[in-house]
Amino acid sequence: MTETVVSELWSELKRYINTVDRAEAAETVVAVLIDHDSDVEDIRDAFKGDGDVKRALTSYLDNDNNYEDEEDIEEEAEEDYLEDDWEN
Repeated sequence: MTETVVSELWSELKRYINTVDRAEAAETVVAVLIDHDSDVEDIRDAFKGDGDVKRALTSYLDNDNNYEDEEDIEEEAEEDYLEDDWEN
């Protein structure tokens, strides 16, 4: 429900945003929705016709996955270090 309202607001307000600033504005919209626990699929459904928000959501998900991958690598490195410490 929230995503639908935000989508309608975005559709009305984006024409007042300079074209060069829309990508950053769309990133903000996505970040606010995610911060308020909106589901990614719900966001996709609500903004299915909007390229700016689609790109922002893809970028957000790519960055989020990269962050999670970095955490996994750090945890594995720490585990390897601890294992090596026990072997010596």
